[in-house]
Amino acid sequence: MATARPHGNWASLLLPIADDDSIDFSRLAEAIDSLIAAGVDGIYSNGTACEFYAQTEAEFDAIQALLAGKCSAAGMAFMIGASQTDPILQLARIRRAAQLRPRAIQVILPDWWPVSNDEARAFLLRASEAAAGIDLVLYNPPHAKRVLAPADLAIATDGTAVVATKLTMLGDDFFAEARQHLSHLAVFVPGHHLATGQREGVAAGAFSNVACLSPRGAQRWTDLMATDLAAALEIETRLRAFITGHIMPFAEAGYSNAALDKLLAAIGGWANVGTRLRAPYRSIPETEALALRAVAMAQIPEIMLT
Repeated sequence: MATARPHGNWASLLLPIADDDSIDFSRLAEAIDSLIAAGVDGIYSNGTACEFYAQTEAEFDAIQALLAGKCSAAGMAFMIGASQTDPILQLARIRRAAQLRPRAIQVILPDWWPVSNDEARAFLLRASEAAAGIDLVLYNPPHAKRVLAPADLAIATDGTAVVATKLTMLGDDFFAEARQHLSHLAVFVPGHHLATGQREGVAAGAFSNVACLSPRGAQRWTDLMATDLAAALEIETRLRAFITGHIMPFAEAGYSNAALDKLLAAIGGWANVGTRLRAPYRSIPETEALALRAVAMAQIPEIMLT
């Protein structure tokens, strides 16, 4: 991977929601300070965990201004998620985000009707123009209306400002297909698969659910991959067992990905984010996190750093 492309362990903002369903900006500021102190490779806003789909435009602007101000003052790399299911509003968010000079801007494909490859590329070309020289990262999660296979992604990003992508790892041939079609992009995999992605020569990094659990532990684990990949892979085996055995049952019970990420943060206890989501989405009770903290400490102590 070219050194100019984004890489490493990127930690997500998680949105603290007060009892009246408002955003608690004081707790959000404290969480940003905690991420900076953890020394992660970078911080990004408005992914799924930051509930970008449930913000007014004024709230969006306030979140990005807070992140940009704190990261710029600390010398911390940051990305802004300009994602919006409405493509017109998303383009406007991209233009405003570009003024804050982030390392990159995350975008999604228009999400009401599944786009074709040509429609995806047409949108990404417009997004590239709106970004005014800032790199783009395409966030293409498993619940997107159109999930692009690596070959489709190569077509959709051709000639655009997209330099990286967060991908769904679909099928047994994913790594081979990524090596074949995506050498022009920095590929970000789910955080708990990062060591495997590095072993396969595909993963540049992760927009990391592991950093939701412990940003400091996720960073130390990521750094370990450069010096002792075998040890990092052994930790990944236990980490994936913890996710499968203790977190995925909540997904199977119908909780959203944002609820899972906030549960992980509550288990880690590194910031006072809370597990509450904005309505109408269900929140996992914080008592569940307290019960799982001891399990995580026993199963993956290398990750559970504060």
